[in-house]
Amino acid sequence: MTYQTLRVALDGDSADRSYDILTGPGLIDRVGELALPVARGRTAFILTDENVAPLYLGRVQFSLTAAGFNVHHLIVAAGEQSKSFGTLETVLNAMLDARCERTTLLVALGGGIIGDLAGFAASVLLRGVDFIQIPTTLLSQVDSSVGGKTGINTRHGKNLVGTFHQPRLVIADTDTLSTLPQREVLAGYAEVAKYGLIDDAPFWDWLELHGPEVVALSPSPLALAIHTSCTAKARVVAADETETGVRALLNLGHTFGHALEAEGGYGGPLLHGEAVAVGMVMAFDLSAAMGLCPAEDARRVRAHLSTVGLPVVPPKINGAAMDAKALLHHMAGDKKVKDGKVTFVLARGIGQSFLSREVDPADVLRILEQAVSA
Repeated sequence: MTYQTLRVALDGDSADRSYDILTGPGLIDRVGELALPVARGRTAFILTDENVAPLYLGRVQFSLTAAGFNVHHLIVAAGEQSKSFGTLETVLNAMLDARCERTTLLVALGGGIIGDLAGFAASVLLRGVDFIQIPTTLLSQVDSSVGGKTGINTRHGKNLVGTFHQPRLVIADTDTLSTLPQREVLAGYAEVAKYGLIDDAPFWDWLELHGPEVVALSPSPLALAIHTSCTAKARVVAADETETGVRALLNLGHTFGHALEAEGGYGGPLLHGEAVAVGMVMAFDLSAAMGLCPAEDARRVRAHLSTVGLPVVPPKINGAAMDAKALLHHMAGDKKVKDGKVTFVLARGIGQSFLSREVDPADVLRILEQAVSA
């Protein structure tokens, strides 16, 4: 079967750090042959979770073994609770128990949670081992598996402890998306939509027409959406690997979204992509309220995300609205705060996002109050 290849070019396309994103059907059974060219040794350690393991672990093990790898694995609990210091310690000790060396290849088999956890483990074990990503969700295929952000959560917030550690290869088998619950597909679609809202208005226009086909996993629209998203992510990462500038635009909706996740509890009422969807609506509402963005564009964002089935307002918790002031407090602890000011991704319109630290907290609170009371 054929697949598409995108290059993430780092350090002027240095052969040492640049890597490929492979997207297409049937790639799970080719992991061994695809991993061989980037592996420095012949030991592989697969990290996956209890949801993904029954579906794909055996096939990936077989492929790696057939290619000549000595294979170990660890299965952790599914869900945000695995992005923790405790699970990180479990992963590191399991790899050390398996006598992993610096040439061992860590294989992240799963969604964004497994990718973030595996990447962090790879970055610190023996002061750094190589890893590859095999993302099995739409969200991880179009966003989290690319770019080298790793991390775990703490009681203070999401992804506040982590590193930048680039994978050696990303293998995105689009066939794996057929096993996802529709809610997970929609959560991934939020990240697809984000690329249009940041700087690609024609892509957003296309999504307004074809978004329902994408979330229905219609092969051609799905392939185009994934390829366009990965191309955008690869371009931004190559330009700003460690998020000192333009890469921060990829956080559109995330400052609001992470606050919603923190208030609701990780593994609570919102998946990450759902929180991002609500966050993007609030980011455009804030931009419109500040006179930066046409109100019609904010309406389009809300209407389209709602049409495909994503939430556009914060959920109730035990029947009660979230506390707007508590959400604002969570935002003040965001890792992108600088000199006490929260960095927001705002918009002058669809496809015209920009960064700002000059946002009045009172304006933000008004948007939060409107959202939680909706």
